Amino acid sequence: MTAPDDLIELTSGKARASVARAGGEWREWSIGETPMLWTPDPAFWSQTAPVLFPVCGWTRDGQVRVAGKTYPLGLHGFANRMHFDVDARGADFVRLILRDDDATRAVYPFGFELSLEYRLAPLHFSVRARVRNSGQEAMPYAFGLHPGFRWPFSGGRQDDYAIVFDDAEKAEVPVIAPGGLFSQERRAIALEGARLALSQNTFAQEALCFLDARSRALRFTATDGRALRVEMEGFRHIVLWSRPRAPFLCIENWTGYGDPVGFGGELAAKPSMILLAPGEERSHAVRYSFESDGALISTDAQTPASAKSDRKDQESSSGQ
Repeated sequence: MTAPDDLIELTSGKARASVARAGGEWREWSIGETPMLWTPDPAFWSQTAPVLFPVCGWTRDGQVRVAGKTYPLGLHGFANRMHFDVDARGADFVRLILRDDDATRAVYPFGFELSLEYRLAPLHFSVRARVRNSGQEAMPYAFGLHPGFRWPFSGGRQDDYAIVFDDAEKAEVPVIAPGGLFSQERRAIALEGARLALSQNTFAQEALCFLDARSRALRFTATDGRALRVEMEGFRHIVLWSRPRAPFLCIENWTGYGDPVGFGGELAAKPSMILLAPGEERSHAVRYSFESDGALISTDAQTPASAKSDRKDQESSSGQ
């Protein structure tokens, strides 16, 4: 039997990865001699790829309201502080599972089952989450993935890198108010069509939150032609975040986002929450692929669902 904090090692060809039961967190990923995932450094950020559930972002005063009662549920929820059980594993995959218990119901009064399946291939890594309502009443939730990647990951300077979306995105993002709340105000960013040039100044103010993003995929590119391609399924929002002078970039996918300024309603009424009926299950997935000289050389041909079908599915279960 493994201890709760033990890493589960995955291998596939020359690729290596590891996942921890603690927080269900993805901890390592390398392609041959090229490490891609951020290694925690307390001087900058002590996490690697936290799992966000059952909320994404900050909540007003660190609390949520359910059926008129207030519960202490703060930034990104509680999944990243819980220990997951191993449901299944092989040389190149592991499936972890988290179920509600007395501790989770004290802050989130719902029965749930959250499973995370991590799979490694020679040139890509994928995560599929399944959220099931195991209780007897409708369950509001949000889910997110918050991985940090090395920046730079292929030599050069940070200013040599860019984010290239699959579709043109709006060149403005929400202004984050004190307490991490989302304001109605927007600020302009240096996005030209689908390309966002990166520098330390990009994140001088706050994270860049692309709410209801058009793109279902993006590329984190280096000038030598190498890139990390991120394809998402079952997510509405894309978040980019780093810290001043930090050598990492978080490329995050969220189904929900932080409380709006002035919001004091029920959790189920919060914008962008997904509402699951008893027994219902939803799936969310991201695939991270390593590209060389602009060409995807992964042998796995499976692709996520299209943007249109993904958006339709999300909106049909949204609490908006």
